[in-house]
Amino acid sequence: MVLDLAKKTFFLVTGASRGIGKCMAIEVAKKLQAGSVIILMARDQVALEKTKTEIESVRRDVTVLIYSVDLGKAKAEHFQELLSDSLKKSNTSSCDFERAFIIHNAGTVGDVSKAAKDVTDTDVWSDYYHTNVFSTIALNGEFFKVFAQIPKLVINITSLCGIEPFASMSYYCSGKAAREMYFKVLAVEEQNTDTLVLNYAPGPIDTDMTVVIQKETINKDLQEAFKSQRDSKTMLTTEQTTKKFIHILEEVEFKSGAHIDYFD
Repeated sequence: MVLDLAKKTFFLVTGASRGIGKCMAIEVAKKLQAGSVIILMARDQVALEKTKTEIESVRRDVTVLIYSVDLGKAKAEHFQELLSDSLKKSNTSSCDFERAFIIHNAGTVGDVSKAAKDVTDTDVWSDYYHTNVFSTIALNGEFFKVFAQIPKLVINITSLCGIEPFASMSYYCSGKAAREMYFKVLAVEEQNTDTLVLNYAPGPIDTDMTVVIQKETINKDLQEAFKSQRDSKTMLTTEQTTKKFIHILEEVEFKSGAHIDYFD
């Protein structure tokens, strides 16, 4: 099976202001059919404008809209309004598209300076899960409601941390695991529909997130591994992992809901 990305698409990316999200938004946009609508979400309005400009520099035949959203506070009703507003501004309806495509990329690493036994503040846990799990679930649900009648491609940007434990990463590992299982359940429920779900782990990438982990983690092995990869310039770039991601999508040699790592 080969997945044709060159369709008229409603394409939404969270965390599109930098890193993987920005690169995926730009590279996927190059492949979409004219008339597609691209929605870029993140907190940083200025950085979103830059992503929008980069897409429009190579694609003048698509509509690019940006929304500054704090996922730590956003709820289902906010996503309802955002999706409705995007269709209104692009002068489209959900049935005008051949496919709806969403990349759930936004996420935070959490406090990596403490061991699991020392993270006991439930308010901090609630905030972390709202940003990284609950808002994703709410957005995905509203996305499905709006685009119920057309084929959907759903991508969850996950991590090896979602399936293997790493010291100091209790927030990140548990959040990724919870989020990935939600999308695995979604894939099972949608197995007889035109919905395709992928949990993509992009590998260790030279981004702000891995810089923070390297600087603040109490996991010396992880710190040294990241330092070694940076020093030897073997840490992946956003361009490398995005290229692999698009190849995986186009080849579709995976079962819906699968966890696919860059190194698989």
